[in-house]
Amino acid sequence: MTSLALSPSSPYLFGYRKYWAHRYGIAPEFPMTREEMDQLGWDSCDVILVTGDAYIDHPSFGMALIGRLLEAQGFRVGIISQPDWTRVEDFRRLGAPNLFFGVTGGNMDSMVNRYTSDKKIRSNDAYTPNGEAGKRPDRAVNVYSHRCREAYKNVPVIIGGIEASLRRIAHYDYWSDKVRKSVLLDSKADLLVYGNAERQIVEIAHRLASGEAIADLTFIRGTAHFVKQLPEGWVTKDSTQIDKPGPLTPAQNPYQEEPACADKPDKDSSVIRFEPRITRDNRAQTVIRLPDYEALKDDPILYAHASRVMHGETNPGNARALIQKHGDRELWVNPPPIPLTTREMDGVYDLPYSRLPHKLYGTANVPAFEMIQHSVNIMRGCFGGCTFCSITEHEGRIIQSRSEDSIIREIEAIRDTSPNFTGHISDLGGPTANMYRLACKDKAIETACRRPSCVYPGICPNLNTDHAPLIKLYRRARTLPGIKKIFIASGLRYDLAVESPEYVKELVTHHVGGYLKIAPEHTEQGPLSKMMKPGMGSYDRFKQMFDQYSKEAGKEQYLIPYFIAAHPGTTDEDMLNLAVWLKRNGFRADQVQAFLPSPMAIATAMYHSGKDTLHKVSRKAPDISIPKSIKQRRLHKAFLRYHDPKNWPMLRDALKAMGRADLIGNGKQHLVPLFQPKGSLDSTRTEKTLRFKTKYTGLDNQPKKAKAEKRSYRK
Repeated sequence: MTSLALSPSSPYLFGYRKYWAHRYGIAPEFPMTREEMDQLGWDSCDVILVTGDAYIDHPSFGMALIGRLLEAQGFRVGIISQPDWTRVEDFRRLGAPNLFFGVTGGNMDSMVNRYTSDKKIRSNDAYTPNGEAGKRPDRAVNVYSHRCREAYKNVPVIIGGIEASLRRIAHYDYWSDKVRKSVLLDSKADLLVYGNAERQIVEIAHRLASGEAIADLTFIRGTAHFVKQLPEGWVTKDSTQIDKPGPLTPAQNPYQEEPACADKPDKDSSVIRFEPRITRDNRAQTVIRLPDYEALKDDPILYAHASRVMHGETNPGNARALIQKHGDRELWVNPPPIPLTTREMDGVYDLPYSRLPHKLYGTANVPAFEMIQHSVNIMRGCFGGCTFCSITEHEGRIIQSRSEDSIIREIEAIRDTSPNFTGHISDLGGPTANMYRLACKDKAIETACRRPSCVYPGICPNLNTDHAPLIKLYRRARTLPGIKKIFIASGLRYDLAVESPEYVKELVTHHVGGYLKIAPEHTEQGPLSKMMKPGMGSYDRFKQMFDQYSKEAGKEQYLIPYFIAAHPGTTDEDMLNLAVWLKRNGFRADQVQAFLPSPMAIATAMYHSGKDTLHKVSRKAPDISIPKSIKQRRLHKAFLRYHDPKNWPMLRDALKAMGRADLIGNGKQHLVPLFQPKGSLDSTRTEKTLRFKTKYTGLDNQPKKAKAEKRSYRK
């Protein structure tokens, strides 16, 4: 049995011998009907990908990227896009695949795609032709997998994509408000692949094609499967030996095994600690036993403990396998896959994508495609570690970058082939705008590190923050013939950007279209410390640079900050202070975001347990503020939109209850006005009680002036 080495290497992604079906050549687009298969001369598909998204042959869409990669290995790939899940016939439209069904909910989790943070059904779906809603079921991975099994009982079913990836172990589900089993169990699939999954899906396809059974495909990094018993030669280590729940004490670097940037850890620190004396050979054959599903499903503290341990095993360089019992079955989760090299990233993105929607959609508009059709993904992964985000759990924290030449080739392909290209590239980015080619200065430290973030509570001194390669890429890209403007639309990590004033100047001078969106997320230290986000000092430094370089360029440009409402650790007072900051700085948010507890995120464990899971959790640990009720969540969103008259009645009531009635009035120093505009929400009630409020509440002791101002607000 192959050991899961802690300093592993992987075969070159494109080094496998091609499957015999490569003789059919490249499909202009993958078939979605039997007629299209006939036109290609295919009698069957080797792999059929089932997806909850419209099929767009673009590398930003998972089914296209995985499909083209499998095609490059010689396999014939078919697509079943947004099938009618109520009838099995739709899953038989291409016949039975020779190797396996690959099932994904799509680029978004199907529950996040369909429901708002208030659990209301969304009116549209950006990944569906014409934005039509209702084209995918709730928990699409489960439903599609069951239908695939019903269609062809003996064909292996492999699940993947973000929905499967973030539900690979027992996880808290916001929509049902309970801990659910691993999606592998609920879907009744044979194998789960997590992360971007190129390495594992290629290995799986070749091994199945060589005659191996799906049950034999165990111990492939980046996969999860069930085992009947502990494999020979392996030892288990109980998770409570790694992160024993105990007293809550402050910690600078959560989850760190051995400080990469300090001499010695604080003896009283509550960070996750792993056995420093265990030998490397033993570690390679050690599996960590997480609490059983039955034990943690009704115990939020135990769930938080399991979350902490799982997040300590996300670095491919030192992660160990996990095992978790579900009833009488043992779920085995292998360590994350090895990140792709630059050469492999280039190979993936240089594949022959048409970059267009499938012809069956005709002239229908797919909103997500319209947004990304002229954007270029230059990297993947994120070492930011924001607790509300699941990028690290899905893509990993190791940055995987394409070469400059590969990126330039894609820009030229867009210019030369896109039917409606006007000379504008909408984005050069990825999960972040400015982590391109950033990495730890020391590979040995990177391999050993267990910090969830390289930039919190401060930028690690071992992190290379040199933006020179990105600056060089920008300069080369914008000088290409036929390119008028290149915008940067991905989220900017401004605490990194300020380390490179040259980069900020380059960005502001050439790549901002009047407005630049950034995400401080909050102004108050309470919620920021639970998000693992920098304080407003970094924002202020970036804004100073932004304003300076905009002025030097002779451009009138503006920063648009984004904030999150109702995040764990946020009090009503925190939201009030944020609203006052927004008013003082003249910001009026058109759209606001409320925290949505996505599966596997660190902040979701906080939401479920009520504890700060960045530190050791115990039943005696103090609770943190968790805005859970619909009323409080709506209030927090209302503070972000303090300028909306519809929110004024709610805010007035809240301000009075908080003892801050001094912020109600008609002056510049007030947050909300005293009177409701005619015709707006609650204006009738306000007018009826106006005289009572004026006389008895003390909000305004000048009735004549109040009446005059009331008339002005009506106008």
